[in-house]
Amino acid sequence: MYTRPYDPKRPQVCMDETPKQLVGETRVPVPGAPGRVARHDYEYVRNGVANVWMFFEPLAGQRRVKVTERRTRIDWAAGVRELVDEVYPQAEKIVLVLDQLNTHGPASLYEAFPPAEAKRIADKLEIHHTPKHGSWLNMAEIELAAMSRQCLGRRLGDPVELQREVAAWERDRNARTVKTTWRFTTADARIKLHKLYPSLDG
Repeated sequence: MYTRPYDPKRPQVCMDETPKQLVGETRVPVPGAPGRVARHDYEYVRNGVANVWMFFEPLAGQRRVKVTERRTRIDWAAGVRELVDEVYPQAEKIVLVLDQLNTHGPASLYEAFPPAEAKRIADKLEIHHTPKHGSWLNMAEIELAAMSRQCLGRRLGDPVELQREVAAWERDRNARTVKTTWRFTTADARIKLHKLYPSLDG
């Protein structure tokens, strides 16, 4: 699928999510200065957990990051409806790549919306699940790893601060030209994932 040419009428979107523990400071940190590193108290306060959703269109090099309080079927369905109605309203189909988490599927749409609305959204999707234990095949997972290293690897105390930080990361990342060349070919997949392909005798 990653070898398909870019088609604005059928955008390929990789989706994944990660939890982020919200950790606040108990004392005001001492900022760094020339010859002195910043200092943070070892004590901290836990402020719950938020969820960070990554929607990544590799062929266009664009990311859309969303922060929610939870990771439920309703949250997933709301994110997908935004893709269909706000991000890609002109698309004939959205080719959606995601892992096999139980919330990632049309059933979540039917739980979140009336049947006619759920069907309207589902009809705009071409869903591709990564193989079991093969979520690394989802490019959104790669982007989440980059975001975790570049943006989320420090204390963030509340959802507003988290949203502000990921929005800044998203703007910066989308402003750069990032070449996404997927090097894992179909031939490689047939070797590495041979158990997933049927064997034909005779």
